[in-house]
Amino acid sequence: MKTYRLLMSAGLGLALALAARTPGHADETPKHGGTLTYMIPADAPPSFDGHREETYATIHSVSPFYSTLIRINPDNPSSATDFVCDLCTEIPKPTDDGKTYTFKIRTGVTFQDGSPLTAGDVAASWNEITFPPDGVISARGSDYRDLIDKIESPDPTTVVFHLKFATSAILPALADPFAYIYEKRILDDPSKGPHWYEKNVMGSGPFNFVSYDTGQTIRGTRNPNYYVKGLPYLDNIVGVYAPKEATRVAAIRSDQAAIEFRGLPPAAADELKKDLGDQITVQESPWNCGSDLFFNEKKKPFDDPRVRRALSLAIDRWGGSAALSKIAIVKKVGGIVFPGSPLAATDDELKQMAGFWPDIEKSRAEAKRLLHEAGADNLSFELLNRDVDQPYKYVGIWLVDQWSKIGVKVTQKVVPTGPWFADMRSGDFSVVHYPICHAVVNPVLDVQPYLPGSQENMGGAPDPKSTELYETVLHETDPAKQHADMVAFEKYIMDTAAHATEVIWWNRIIPYRSYVKGFKISPSHYINQDLARIWLDK
Repeated sequence: MKTYRLLMSAGLGLALALAARTPGHADETPKHGGTLTYMIPADAPPSFDGHREETYATIHSVSPFYSTLIRINPDNPSSATDFVCDLCTEIPKPTDDGKTYTFKIRTGVTFQDGSPLTAGDVAASWNEITFPPDGVISARGSDYRDLIDKIESPDPTTVVFHLKFATSAILPALADPFAYIYEKRILDDPSKGPHWYEKNVMGSGPFNFVSYDTGQTIRGTRNPNYYVKGLPYLDNIVGVYAPKEATRVAAIRSDQAAIEFRGLPPAAADELKKDLGDQITVQESPWNCGSDLFFNEKKKPFDDPRVRRALSLAIDRWGGSAALSKIAIVKKVGGIVFPGSPLAATDDELKQMAGFWPDIEKSRAEAKRLLHEAGADNLSFELLNRDVDQPYKYVGIWLVDQWSKIGVKVTQKVVPTGPWFADMRSGDFSVVHYPICHAVVNPVLDVQPYLPGSQENMGGAPDPKSTELYETVLHETDPAKQHADMVAFEKYIMDTAAHATEVIWWNRIIPYRSYVKGFKISPSHYINQDLARIWLDK
C-alpha cells in the first residue's frame, strides 16, 4: 500500500497530465472524443519494427498506427478460431487442395503520408516477413517459411499465398499482430529499406503517429481517413513508459492513467478495487503464456529421461494452482498446448500424463522410485530463473518447495534478463524456468519450442521421434485426427521422453478506470491492441 501511494516524479506527472480524472456513468452508446492515457510496462521498445521484434513493448507502442491483413475478431478476442479481415474484403476459401489462399484487398486505404495502400504493399510486407533480405531480422520468418512457398500480387487488389502443403496453421499465422503492413515504396527505397521502420512509423491504422519521447511517452491522434467508418472513437492516445509496477498502479489509482494492457497481479487489482470501488473495473482471462521447464539434456543426470520425468512427477499442479493464483499471475493447469483451444488435451487426457496425475502421493512415490533407479537419490541442482517477480520468482520458490517433497535439494539462480538468456544459450544451466508467451493461439506453431533442436529449446537433444510426431500434427487437416495427434505429441514431450514440461499457465488480470469502455480482454497481451474500439464514458 505504502509503495503504491508514492508520488511519481515531476517528469512522469507532466507526461500524464492529459488524462482526465473523473469517471462518468455507463452508457451503451459509444462516445467520440477524449484522450486515453495508458501505461506501457517497459522502459522503451527495442525498436518500432513489428517484423523483427517479439515484445509487447513494441505492440503496445505502435499497433494503433498499423493495419494487418487479417486478425482475431476484435469483438470476440477470446476466440482461437474467429478470424476477420482487416485490410482484406473477406476471408477466402482455399483452393488447390487447400494450398492457395487468394485475398482481395480493400480499396481507398491510405498510409499516413497519403500514399494509397494496395495489394503490392501487402505482398511486399509479407515477403519481407517471410523471406527477409540479408541483414534483416524476421522474428517469425522461419515459422512462415515452413508453410509458405511464395507470395504474389498479380494486380493492385489481389494477394496470393501459395503454401507448401495444406495446413490448419496458416490463418492464425496470417493473423499475427506483429505483421504490420508497410509501404512497398519505403521497403524498396535504397536510402530507407526495411531498417527504416525500426526508428520510424508509417502506417494506415486507426491513429496517426504524432511523437515519441524516448523512454517517456508515445503519442497518436485520430486518423480522419481511417477505412473503418466511425472509428476510432478516441481523439488522442498517450502511451506512458513505466517499467515499475508501483508506478503504473499509482498512475491508475490517481487517475493520471486509465489502464495498463499487459496485466497486474491479484494484489494490485484487489488494492485498486478496494480503494476505488466501482471506479475500477477488472477483467480476467486465461493467458497464452505458460510457465515452462526445460532440462539440459547435455548435462548429467538430466540426460536421463527418468530423472527428468521424476522432477515433473514431483510437482502438484492441481493442488498448487489455487494457492499460487492468489499471489501470482498464474492459474490454469494445462499441457504445452493452450488450455481450452481445440487441440489442447482435455483434463482427462492430461491426467494420464506424468506430472498431471490426480494422486500426488502416487506421483511422488513414482518420482522417488525413478530417481533411485537412475542412481540420483541425492540429486541437487540450481534452477535458473529470471529476476522478475511476476510470476517468475513466485513460481520458482514454489518449485523449489515441490522438489523438496521428493528429497531433491534445489536452489535458485536468479539473474537479470540478459544473463538469463545468455546462460540458457550457452548451456550454463541444469533446469531453467522459461515461460513462453504467444500471440494468436496457434497450437501447431506454438509447440515448436518444445522440439529438440528448436532455438528456444536450450537444452534439447536430437530426437527424431519428436520431429516425426510433430510433422504428423503439422500436416493433418482433419480436426479430430489432429487433436489425437497433438495429444500424442504432448504426451511424448512431457511424459515419455520428458524433454520439457508445462508447470502452470498464466492468468491475465486487467484493472482499469471504469470510464474506459469497449475494452474486451483476450488471452494475449499482443492482440487487439489497435485501440480503435476503446471509448471514454466521461
